Amino acid sequence: MASSDMKPKSIIRAKKWSEEIENLYRFQQAGYRDEIEYKQVKQVSVVDRWPETGYVKKLQRRDNTFYYYNKQRECEDKEVHKVKIYAY
Repeated sequence: MASSDMKPKSIIRAKKWSEEIENLYRFQQAGYRDEIEYKQVKQVSVVDRWPETGYVKKLQRRDNTFYYYNKQRECEDKEVHKVKIYAY
């Protein structure tokens, strides 16, 4: 199966915050399921990240505007349940 046509098999909702959830939150705010979909749509191999935390730093939305994120955690506890975790 080519990575260009990966579709998620299932979705679960996040229950508690983690670094993985933080990054998923950022991709989903920008309008993507996750890093896999972002790389497919934008045809990029590397995502801009903060070297200190590894969190996503900048994402280009589908309308080509940019989202910029802080070094620190942005996904608050009350937002965690909105994050979807896709299984492939």
